[in-house]
Amino acid sequence: MTKIVKLTVALSLASALAGCAAKEPVFFGLPPVPVAATGETDPVGTGKADAADDPAIWVDPANPNRALIIATDKKAGIHVYDLTGKDIAFIEGGLVNNVDVVGNIVAASDRNDGVNAHIALFRIDPATAGLTALGRAAAGAGEAYGFCLKKTAPGEPLTAALIIKDGTVRVGTLAVDGAAPRFTAQWEHKIPTQSEGCVFDGDTLYVGEEDAGIWRLTANGAGVDAKMVAPVDNQRLVADVEGLATIDHKGQRYLLASSQGDNAYAVFKLPGMDYVGRFAVTAGKYGATSDTDGIEAVAGHFGPAYPDGLFLAQDGDNAPRAQNFKLLRWDHIAAALGI
Repeated sequence: MTKIVKLTVALSLASALAGCAAKEPVFFGLPPVPVAATGETDPVGTGKADAADDPAIWVDPANPNRALIIATDKKAGIHVYDLTGKDIAFIEGGLVNNVDVVGNIVAASDRNDGVNAHIALFRIDPATAGLTALGRAAAGAGEAYGFCLKKTAPGEPLTAALIIKDGTVRVGTLAVDGAAPRFTAQWEHKIPTQSEGCVFDGDTLYVGEEDAGIWRLTANGAGVDAKMVAPVDNQRLVADVEGLATIDHKGQRYLLASSQGDNAYAVFKLPGMDYVGRFAVTAGKYGATSDTDGIEAVAGHFGPAYPDGLFLAQDGDNAPRAQNFKLLRWDHIAAALGI
């Protein structure tokens, strides 16, 4: 992940984004609407480093009103948090970067080998929230970087997208039965430069090329249809483009993207990628967010604190503590955007 140098705060955003302290981006996109976080996680275990990276949301298959946060400390392993932000479990994993979950299977891009890519797999115990390591699946040459899973029904094969740091995207099936996990690539596509964030929308894969914008990839027979659908324009998106997420709201599906360069989040309506607006996390009780890498969003009723879904954002500057993840009510975001 590339970090851009920041300059002094612009007066017009000083009050809305005061939690970003004395540093602000070189470029500003279209003005974001302010939304306050309603919670935050405990810090990751690695302090004084760019360590927190990517969150996922586990929704209990047996109880859709129960959810937990699964998030990477990319220097050490994977944390599990409850929705109050309490760190309730941790498993060592070394250099695990991006994480996703389907059912009770948790998978992450594994950067412990910078030459040969791997996917680390775990199983979450619904009773204890603990993670059990299932092993690593070899995933071809290159340094594993971005990662996401296609949301599938119970019993269906797991489909994963692994993004190599140079922009190579590999999509294939993950098998977790038997002695060792296996990844079988089905198709591959090379994006021009460094890419990381990704999210599936059915069979369509969206990938964030950090300096360029959001690509839409769809397998088409022996080839891949690839189209840049949201370029970095210093209006909707300011480089770097980082985490991507989708959420359903009032019968419509939306894609969210971390516009890391100006500490905002852009929202697009699918499938046409119609621009909806931008929001930023204001200082509030839990502080603003800045330099956000991974994000996640999920619709659902998770109790009175999150009655209409949840949005998560990695916070790159949680000083004086280590980096963490901020929690926002989705209905607050939707109301601010007027959707």
